[in-house]
Amino acid sequence: MFEMIERDELMNTYLIPWSVNIGLGLAIFIAGLLVSKILTATLRKVLTKIGLDELLVNFVSSISHTLLLLIVTIAALDQLGVDTTSLIALLGAAGLAIGLALQGSLQNFASGVLLIIFRPFKTGDYVDISGTSGTVKAINIFSTTLNTPDNKETIVPNGAIYSGVITNYSSQPTRRIDMVFGIGYGDDLAKAKSILEDIMSADERVLKDPAITIAVGELADSSVNFVVRPWVNSADYWGVLFDTTEKVKLTFDREGISIPYPQMDIHMPKEE
Repeated sequence: MFEMIERDELMNTYLIPWSVNIGLGLAIFIAGLLVSKILTATLRKVLTKIGLDELLVNFVSSISHTLLLLIVTIAALDQLGVDTTSLIALLGAAGLAIGLALQGSLQNFASGVLLIIFRPFKTGDYVDISGTSGTVKAINIFSTTLNTPDNKETIVPNGAIYSGVITNYSSQPTRRIDMVFGIGYGDDLAKAKSILEDIMSADERVLKDPAITIAVGELADSSVNFVVRPWVNSADYWGVLFDTTEKVKLTFDREGISIPYPQMDIHMPKEE
């Protein structure tokens, strides 16, 4: 008789309640998994529809899915009777410690998110960021990869990029080339200007609008300096710059226009 009472007490006090709690805990966990998948998929569709970068969409979806799984796990453990208060406090303390330890990485992460959202540059643009110039190869969450003109791969932390000056040479369809050519004080000023105008007019890559600027910019110590400022398509910038510099030198030499180098006249008084 006592054995029957103990058996009934064991069933009613432990086995049945624990079985119910385990069943409810599993139900909560399985239902939570399904709901988290549905919410994550919905979030991914919304973020994609509003035009966010795929990299950012994947990252936000992954973080959201992880957080939802953590909430579901805590809810299932709570149903099983596990004291989750200490677990939540432990997770909070661990998160704070990790945040302090990874402060620089978190800054790079936040800057990466801003770069992806506001898009000051995109893959394929030629930029100058954090003192490094090159073509953007990839924009990641923590860093941006550039290919320099001499084909070196440079990885720049996003925190350094967003806290500094960003110069994007590819964002506009046209660019102005600023060149300076000096001639000697004894050379024919009008002839030199006419030569520069002919060289610019003969180059089909130079745009007619805006107009070319050719003017005397400075009476320097050793030369009279012309400023030559044509507008070109961004893709033609370096070609026009190099070709014009070569043509000016060859034409000036052929026409007898000198290109002086810095010099100094020294006058020494004779001793009586």
